[in-house]
Amino acid sequence: ITYEVMIPGYAQHLLAGKLGQHISLYTLEYLEGSLATGGNLVPRLIGFPHSEERTFFQRFTSVKGMGMRKALKALSMPISRVAGAIEAKDAKLLQSMPGVGKRLAEQMIVELSGKLDEFALVAAAQRGDTSDWAQAHSEALEILLQLGERRADAQELIERVRQVDADMDRTEQIVQAVYRLKAGQPAGRTSQ
Repeated sequence: ITYEVMIPGYAQHLLAGKLGQHISLYTLEYLEGSLATGGNLVPRLIGFPHSEERTFFQRFTSVKGMGMRKALKALSMPISRVAGAIEAKDAKLLQSMPGVGKRLAEQMIVELSGKLDEFALVAAAQRGDTSDWAQAHSEALEILLQLGERRADAQELIERVRQVDADMDRTEQIVQAVYRLKAGQPAGRTSQ
């Protein structure tokens, strides 16, 4: 028995280098077609390199007007970037995705904004970041949000801190560095 597994566009380059190797995909099965028009229902499989991406896809396809096929085509960029655009209410970036117009971009923002928090860390995990960094990033983000920072701004500042000092993996160091950046000072560690 052979199964065809569809994958989103962003995953193609990830899997292209693994040709001939064993890989694991986190799959989602759905039925395509319509009994109402007298057609057949055809089972389809969609595969994702990481389980978080499958979860994101399920939320992404809950948006009115976003079907399975349309979502597969639209996801030409990593989900962390899409989730970031939705959280930042960046309709222009969302409209740059294949098959997404102004109305659908706005619908995604309305329906999903504030519901994609956990996907902000997917990019870090996919880059092979250490769990210390991912944990510290998550905690720093939560602290910054509690202190009144906007999510998109906080994520951008945390990423800028990481670019300055990739070895910074303690929550309090990251938060302090973010506020040094905001104050126009260098984000690197200070001697304590």
